[in-house]
Amino acid sequence: MNLSSKAIAALFCLGLTPIYGIARIIAAENEAATVPIDMMRWEERIFKGSTRYRSVTLEDEQVLRAEAHGSASALYQEHRINLQQTPYLHWRWLIDDTLEGSVNEQTKAGDDYVARLYVIQSGGLAFWRSKALNYVWTTGQAEGSRWNNAFGGGNVKMWSLNSGDEQAGLWQSHTRDIRADWLEVFGEDIDHIDGIAVMTDTDNTGQFATAWYADIVFSSEP
Repeated sequence: MNLSSKAIAALFCLGLTPIYGIARIIAAENEAATVPIDMMRWEERIFKGSTRYRSVTLEDEQVLRAEAHGSASALYQEHRINLQQTPYLHWRWLIDDTLEGSVNEQTKAGDDYVARLYVIQSGGLAFWRSKALNYVWTTGQAEGSRWNNAFGGGNVKMWSLNSGDEQAGLWQSHTRDIRADWLEVFGEDIDHIDGIAVMTDTDNTGQFATAWYADIVFSSEP
């Protein structure tokens, strides 16, 4: 994939106006507020071939399955999430295994991920101001490492939450304080994001990868 296409893949919201439907906040009395992400209402953006995304039943629950074979497409939803009310993002993901061989995700040739989930703040018409924070399951980067995306530069930050095959085959649960993480990587205290996306892509390495995603929700408490 060329430079411009890969950068757009990381910042799918380029050129969008910053006016979206407000995500509905659900909260029972004395309970944490939540904003569930409807796993059946994604839109797809294809960049190089189409990663196959579909709803499947796994262990008696409906989850999202992603299968990439030298492909790169993302599923995204436009949501204006109020991070002052619901700053915590929760989700689970599962992979079969990571990519084969020596893969350096900090290079353009290795910029592939078996599983990634990212949040975006749109620059609207000033598209060059759009930014994305990518949480990824990496093949060659240490867990906890962070770096600028090889195609998107400093506007697209990568953060490895899982690494290697030791945890492959097991569901991994994550909770991130988006507002705190954004401040750490971008140095900006933001009060909202404009969208969320998942992406399993192998267009640069040409390999095969399978991942599952489930239970994506924002909440007021960790």
